[in-house]
Amino acid sequence: MRVALEGAAAMLGPRAQREVAIGPMTTYRVGGRAALFVELEDEAAVDAVRSAVSATGVAVLVVGKGSNLLVADRGFPGLAVTLGHGFATVDLLDGHHVRSGGAVSLPVLARRTAAASLTGFEWAVGVPGSLGGAVRMNAGGHGSDMSRSLVRFRFADLLGGDDGEATVDTLAYGYRRSSLAAHQVVLSAELALSPGDRATSEATIAEIVRWRREHQPGGQNAGSIFTNPPGDSAGRLIEAAGLKGHRRGSAYVSPKHANFFQADEGGSADDVRGLIEEVRQRVEEQTGVDLVPELRLLGFTDGDPS
Repeated sequence: MRVALEGAAAMLGPRAQREVAIGPMTTYRVGGRAALFVELEDEAAVDAVRSAVSATGVAVLVVGKGSNLLVADRGFPGLAVTLGHGFATVDLLDGHHVRSGGAVSLPVLARRTAAASLTGFEWAVGVPGSLGGAVRMNAGGHGSDMSRSLVRFRFADLLGGDDGEATVDTLAYGYRRSSLAAHQVVLSAELALSPGDRATSEATIAEIVRWRREHQPGGQNAGSIFTNPPGDSAGRLIEAAGLKGHRRGSAYVSPKHANFFQADEGGSADDVRGLIEEVRQRVEEQTGVDLVPELRLLGFTDGDPS
């Protein structure tokens, strides 16, 4: 790994920074550093990273907004990348189509489309991720998801495979998953929305924000930890196991919503990971249900089960 890392650093030159804290870039705001880090500001930077990864075999991670990622305290011994401002554009196309860069945050895009009197993306105001990550994970909420509005997207394969433009039907969308791999970074996406009324859309957004504040905790978390098993709720199972409010070191199960796990300020990502495994084990012991994490776990000694 060290040879690959040094080779990538040499190829990337001043584009790459060493030992950059990426844990604070996630919504958990805990965790370690990446050995190398590059902010992709333009197509040239994407090409440079792809060339370096292909030539050296260095491990690569796309961080995005970090809303579904937990980085181990020991960090990530490879190259982490994130899309910069060059990929944060929002363009209103003819009719009711919108083309946005992969770095655009979902709440921003929800509010921008509502202000343009377009409807169908209000749900995204409560999802603290980027458009690129939402395309890959089929993000959703409040009765909708990306599959309802995505038309096509443009991506780059950082391992040197095929890239270009593809349509939504190539993604094999399911619940919070797609066929896109972690090394395929979504650069932009086109959405098809519907003509609407600005006041109505903004009222819907306000109601979604109100509902989330009432029912879900703020602070340092990554949203739902586990997917809901068929016909049941992960939060209900965790609460029924007596684990609501349960603490492990600097991490605890939210007393407001049992499928949200919180981290203390200055806490440990390893404590969060330990809590996830403890809750998963105890729920299975008591109910027979093996909860499946939504969260991507990176850099832990037993690997990344996601």
